[in-house]
Amino acid sequence: MGALVWLLIPLVAAIGAGLWGSWANRTRRTRGDGPELDGYARFRAAMERPHSGT
Repeated sequence: MGALVWLLIPLVAAIGAGLWGSWANRTRRTRGDGPELDGYARFRAAMERPHSGT
């Protein structure tokens, strides 16, 4: 009987890992790449400006 208990521990852990994995990979609302691309465009524009010597 004790051996069955020890075999149930990995089984319960595998089921828990499967549930967690499916929860972690659930479909979420994505906001898209718009804000990130806008920030990158501003960064590139700033890098392309001529350097003002101080």
